[in-house]
Amino acid sequence: MVPHLTTALNGPLLSLEKSMLDAMPKIEHWFRTQWLEHAAPFYASVDLRNAGFKLAPVDTNLFPGGFNNLNPDFLHLSVQAAMVAVEKICPEASRLLIIPENHTRNTYYLRNVVELANILKQAGMEVRIGSISPEITEPTLLETHDGQPLLLEPVVRQGNRLSLPASKLGDTNLSAFDSCAILLNNDLSGGIPDILKDLEQDLIPPLYAGWSTRRKSQHFSAYNRVAKEFSTLLGIDEWLLNPYFETCGEIDFNARTGEDCLAAKVESLLEKIRIKYAEYGVSQEPFVIVKANAGTYGMGIMTVKSPDDVRGLNRKARNKMSVIKEGLEVTEVIIQEGVYTFESINDAVAEPVVYMMDHYVIGGFYRVHTGRGIDENLNAPGSQFVPLAFEKPCTLPDCAGAPDATPNRFYAYGVVARLALLAAAIELQEQDPLNQ
Repeated sequence: MVPHLTTALNGPLLSLEKSMLDAMPKIEHWFRTQWLEHAAPFYASVDLRNAGFKLAPVDTNLFPGGFNNLNPDFLHLSVQAAMVAVEKICPEASRLLIIPENHTRNTYYLRNVVELANILKQAGMEVRIGSISPEITEPTLLETHDGQPLLLEPVVRQGNRLSLPASKLGDTNLSAFDSCAILLNNDLSGGIPDILKDLEQDLIPPLYAGWSTRRKSQHFSAYNRVAKEFSTLLGIDEWLLNPYFETCGEIDFNARTGEDCLAAKVESLLEKIRIKYAEYGVSQEPFVIVKANAGTYGMGIMTVKSPDDVRGLNRKARNKMSVIKEGLEVTEVIIQEGVYTFESINDAVAEPVVYMMDHYVIGGFYRVHTGRGIDENLNAPGSQFVPLAFEKPCTLPDCAGAPDATPNRFYAYGVVARLALLAAAIELQEQDPLNQ
């Protein structure tokens, strides 16, 4: 099943997809040269929005948590990519310690950890899951929503190394485990815990990739450069795959400071979008998304269609915008051009999420939410959230087929996701303390 693209304005997008199909050899060569200069992140996921007239990334996650939503038929792609990714970082690695998020009650997230471990085991690694949660003081067997077992073991630090001590789980003896490398599936929203600082083991991704230091605006600044170069290569309008953005720092929603700065930035961005909508004959109302400049999980986000929407917010709206994951206060926001999603399944709004390991696309899924609109963030709690695995890989276009044929739409998704991945690679390179 593939979501139906319901818009009369898919002319520019079909033209964009056709440009990508016609230039496929040129695009793949360009990517190859880029990966010679920039080291791809170990893994990443990219949220895309398809408006018919525009296809753009709206978020890039360097600690992806939805491996359980991928099509199991593409497992071989994940395993091959994982082999390449591990070889690059630690060629002699045979053991890998995964450190997940501390929220052990989210059984869907735990299923993601099981799947991630499965991919790495099939890539030839010995894998154990180590927890840095204060709640996990002894080996603990958890169960995912679909009955899969997951063993969490408390991590200990000795000198500058992390390991798992020898222990027992019931009648089973667990051997000590000292790994070559440590894979974080924990985005460090609450800061960098001391136990992870100054380790001699390879830490993947590096600590500065976490939300305690990373900013969305840095990522999209890098994406601006990537999109500009790519658009010049194809001879297309950069706006078709790049959302405008602004930032506003020193905001305090509870104290109501910074509102004028935010309203002014919203107004100027909406005007830029209106000009582009007029150029392309888009009849929809422009909107922007205001969200915390760090963090994930769909917290601290609002859809805005007028500067008045951010002036005089009521208490409920201010409370919603003022804190994100781990209870952190929001002091800086990114104001991003809103991209409509005109893909839907049975009247439910859908948006594609593309998963990558190293510089390879390994699959993806549609985030489907019946409780949300075409101009709203879909990464939000709700019983109607349904992941729909991609039925085709994003790497095999049908160059003889129509631009919007399923494999060609997925190829376009793969190209734009890799542009965001390249931006993340540049962003991490620039944030690396060794390059400061």
